[in-house]
Amino acid sequence: MASNTKEIAADMTPFFVIYKDGSINRFHPEENAPLCDDPQAPVRSKDVVIQPETGVSVRLFLPQITDPKQKIPVVIYIHGGAFCIGSARSPPFHNFISSLVKKANCIAVSVDYRLAPENPIDTTYDDSWAAFQWVLSHVNGEGPDSWLNNHADLTKLFIGGESAGANIANDVAVRAGVTELDSKIRILGLFLVHPYFGIENDPLYKALCPTSTGGSFEDPRVNPLLDPRLKSMACKKVLFFVAEKDFLKEGEMNYYEGLKKSEWKGGVELMETKREGHCFHFYNPMSEKAVALVNKLVDFLKQEY
Repeated sequence: MASNTKEIAADMTPFFVIYKDGSINRFHPEENAPLCDDPQAPVRSKDVVIQPETGVSVRLFLPQITDPKQKIPVVIYIHGGAFCIGSARSPPFHNFISSLVKKANCIAVSVDYRLAPENPIDTTYDDSWAAFQWVLSHVNGEGPDSWLNNHADLTKLFIGGESAGANIANDVAVRAGVTELDSKIRILGLFLVHPYFGIENDPLYKALCPTSTGGSFEDPRVNPLLDPRLKSMACKKVLFFVAEKDFLKEGEMNYYEGLKKSEWKGGVELMETKREGHCFHFYNPMSEKAVALVNKLVDFLKQEY
């Protein structure tokens, strides 16, 4: 009797399994946090498709506005999930950004990029770059979204994310540095929460980049110290968040130390949380250490430059 068991090409448990017939089995069901369109709510939210041809969208967050002419900073946020799980609609990311928007009084644009391995890993970077350019299209108040047209202060623009999302955010900042931006746009800061900057012989990278001839350390997106464009990175300051027990800490610290010694002229700051692991703040967001992380990020977004 023939077996119904399919042959496995790559077992990336707990994320997914790729079979040799090309099919994929995911282990994380998609969850969607509800939107809020109540003008009296502390934070409103909505989803906007920015590329109809690809379906790429963003989830926008707006704090309560008392002055119709008020202009506030903008945060472009790129969620984590090893390039292959999660979305801007996922409750942990939605709740994290809602809290940040309320405390920092900023607009947030959370990027809902297409996931690997159904899409090439390049797609996660390109979709996030497209979202960045979409935000910039509002610089003169003539973009497609009214929240950004009416309230975005693009002289106070921040980019960031956590885990793989932080890696993508770093790439956006690097690409922006070699792109001619409108003089009215100022990227003040980049925040990297427990970023993924590669581990040696990483099986996940190999599964997501099967045609790559090198490992993650040879990819300048994952190891940006190899990127000759790094010296032009378009932000004034980078804030690193690391956790003492994070399995990615070595790569994080290598980039932190390397960036300080590089030709890039911005400022670098580090916050380390003791006795915690990777993205601990999502598992117990009301804990003292998670609140401290959010408060540090809020202070970063509210700095005067």
